[in-house]
Amino acid sequence: MVCKQVIRCLCEFLDGELAPDLAQELAKHLARCEDCKIVVDTTRKTIEIYCNTEPLPLPHDVRERLERALAEKLGRTEP
Repeated sequence: MVCKQVIRCLCEFLDGELAPDLAQELAKHLARCEDCKIVVDTTRKTIEIYCNTEPLPLPHDVRERLERALAEKLGRTEP
């Protein structure tokens, strides 16, 4: 397995949905490729932080601007 393949399989690997043979191949690659190991570890930690963090409320003015921009982008007149 090469680095580009690791990146393509990253989500499935972290979700535990990668076929066992590919997961084993990816794990072998990570054992010898420090760059990919850093990417996988950083991505895993980012997901953990996101999942364990309470969402912050969006300020009202930001919400209104976002709704207007989305409505405009979608070609609607009302958000």
